[in-house]
Amino acid sequence: MLRATLVIAFLAVPVLEIYVILQVGHAIGGWPTVALLILESLLGAWIIRREGRRAWRALTESFRQGGLPDRELADAALVLVGGVLLLTPGFLTDVAGLVFVLPFTRPLVRRALSAYVGRRVRVAQSRAAASFGGFGDMPRPRSEPGPQSGSAGGTGTGHRVVRGEVIEEDPPEPR
Repeated sequence: MLRATLVIAFLAVPVLEIYVILQVGHAIGGWPTVALLILESLLGAWIIRREGRRAWRALTESFRQGGLPDRELADAALVLVGGVLLLTPGFLTDVAGLVFVLPFTRPLVRRALSAYVGRRVRVAQSRAAASFGGFGDMPRPRSEPGPQSGSAGGTGTGHRVVRGEVIEEDPPEPR
């Protein structure tokens, strides 16, 4: 599903960009359209530089304080994606890039992305729980034949379960 969506996007976006550029060129002329595209690229590069520095500072400050930099990582990723979109020639990608990069629209995109990822994780968990009958009942790998049901330590599934404690072995001594 994701792969098909990406293929469609990679095919549709350039066609839409060319269409919009031609429509703008028809409305305002060829040279003004080229000048507008160059101006958008220069403005985009300046915004990327400024917001990229701001995101990098926030990320390093979060690391320095020892906190979990989830918001800062998301902002840095959004600035990166927005920067790629801003440097791609075209009006539609520039609008999308500005939405990802500008400091007053980025929190909206971050919240929407967080909600989307949260939904995807919940769907994946529910699918895994449905296919395995719950995480507690997941099949265990079979290491060696063990006692059948009714035997000491048996589970009734033909798998041997040894209750106990895991103790890490000492690393081997160098030779």
